[in-house]
Amino acid sequence: MIYTTNAIERTIKEIRKRLKPMNSLNSLEAAEKIVYLTIQDFNEKWAGRKLRGFAEAQEALERMFEERYC
Repeated sequence: MIYTTNAIERTIKEIRKRLKPMNSLNSLEAAEKIVYLTIQDFNEKWAGRKLRGFAEAQEALERMFEERYC
């Protein structure tokens, strides 16, 4: 099992926090840009982290990937 719930919840909370002060965004594109930049920020912060349980799941994920795409 891969534990990602806290990471997902934290990401959604941060996106809401960044969108809330902007009550009227000019377009959907502006909101998408904020979401994209927020996720990019988290990717940089979490790039070096290891997920608990990922080592056990990695082989299964690689096998599923090869079955589907190769």
